[in-house]
Amino acid sequence: MWPAVVLFLIALGTISFTHYAYRWRNPKCKNGKLPPGSMGFPLIGETIQFFIPSYSLDTPPFIKKRVARYGKLFKTSLAGKKMVITTDPDISNYIFMEEGKSVHLWYLDSFDKFIGEGLINSTTSAYIHKYLKNLILNHVGNESLKEKLLSKIELIVNQALNTWSTQPSVEVKECTAIMVIELVLKEQLGYDSTKSTNNLVKMLSEFVKGLMSIPLNVPGTTYHRCMKNQKKVLQLMKDILRERQKSTEKPKGDFLDQLIDDVKKEEFMSEELAAVIMIALVFASFETVSTTLRVAMMFLTDKQAPLVVNELLEEHQTIINKREKVDSPLTWQEYKSMTFTPQVINETLRMTNSLPGIVRKANKDIHINGYVIPKDWIIIVVQVAIHMNPDKFKDPLSFNPWRWNDTGSNIVGKSFIPFGGGKRNCVGTEFFKVLMSVFLHVLVTKYSWTKVRGGQAVRSPGLSVKDGFHVKMSPKNTV
Repeated sequence: MWPAVVLFLIALGTISFTHYAYRWRNPKCKNGKLPPGSMGFPLIGETIQFFIPSYSLDTPPFIKKRVARYGKLFKTSLAGKKMVITTDPDISNYIFMEEGKSVHLWYLDSFDKFIGEGLINSTTSAYIHKYLKNLILNHVGNESLKEKLLSKIELIVNQALNTWSTQPSVEVKECTAIMVIELVLKEQLGYDSTKSTNNLVKMLSEFVKGLMSIPLNVPGTTYHRCMKNQKKVLQLMKDILRERQKSTEKPKGDFLDQLIDDVKKEEFMSEELAAVIMIALVFASFETVSTTLRVAMMFLTDKQAPLVVNELLEEHQTIINKREKVDSPLTWQEYKSMTFTPQVINETLRMTNSLPGIVRKANKDIHINGYVIPKDWIIIVVQVAIHMNPDKFKDPLSFNPWRWNDTGSNIVGKSFIPFGGGKRNCVGTEFFKVLMSVFLHVLVTKYSWTKVRGGQAVRSPGLSVKDGFHVKMSPKNTV
């Protein structure tokens, strides 16, 4: 009897699994037709293929193969989540415009746990995001940059590059991350101490790396290190917050002062949330800037670099030559007069795309191009595929800042989205551009540099650089 029972259970299990696998690979859609695509294996979907590294700045093979087979809108499953991926500029723009209506912001589950479950999708989420946008614009928006931050950014860039030039070599991302964190800690959070900056960079980097690498939140070494760093960073921010609260000094009117006032006034605000916002400010400031500056330095050290560097130098030397005093600080008018520098920044942003994509979640069924994106499915807009589209950008793998002389607003509006789109367009865009411009201004007018090692771009699926990018900086004899 027992052999028969075992055989029956095996048969039952096989039938059940086969049925489950069939339903997984062929999800139903009541209100229309799903986009074409493959759901991969049950539970893990196509996660393994998605994370296979590609050693290029080009669109990852995972995306390319599926676009060639299914088109620019296709379904898949990653880390147990049903998803639709798009590389179409018009569909992407539509998704951005539907923010707060048919779609909303979505993070990995690990991010939700960090910022507090229910915060993003709560009834007050729209109000909270509006609050955060205004908070950041008040302190790093155009007026603040023009009146206060521009000169301070130039000062810290000068200090940083001078320090780099005294060392045998520096890893660009690591050093720019320290530079930006010191700037934000000092100018926005009033924390004028460089003793913990290196450790803070390491903790933040490890923390974010952990969040991005454990989408299923499976306990393990990476997960526990990530959570450990989360607690350390969170505690540091709370200590900074409490130290200011106890201070008897005159209010500085900075980002931290406003947070402290809002903890008292706003019902949704707590000390815990204030500390999380502080972390978000620091991370958002350094991660994108340091990644982009590293890639920019790689481009400016490439075989074709001399032409770009020469035109940059000509633009910035002209600015200096027009001054009454050559060592005067950079002014807002001088920053706004730059023309080639923004093209270099745009081209770097077009080719960088450090994140795998821009993520949203459907609030309801979305009917688009004859297909339906079901409610609760995840939507990923793949920036790199849009930016590397040869129909919009000729020879897309070529670093060519001059292409922006002839790039129309229709291309910039939908096919160039380094800062997202719609209501969620990054509020720190101008801060980023100013910092990049000031860095390039100081770099090309005061320093020369040579590559020491590293520089192999890797997408897995986010952008990293194998072995980093190490350079030797040398001050120029004349300015």
